[in-house]
Amino acid sequence: MPVPKRKTSPMKRGFRRSADALKQPTYVEDKDSGELRRPHHVDLKSGKYRGRQILEPKETV
Repeated sequence: MPVPKRKTSPMKRGFRRSADALKQPTYVEDKDSGELRRPHHVDLKSGKYRGRQILEPKETV
């Protein structure tokens, strides 16, 4: 079975563990549609961003 030749330094160990501190993305409720969306992103259901129509709204089938 392989064994590491050298002890892992605290710096390398910290690099590996830095991903543990990442947080889940936040979501806010859209004022117009009430759907959850990411902050500072276009609402894909209505196609609006900051009250302006940016994209064509998605059509539900």
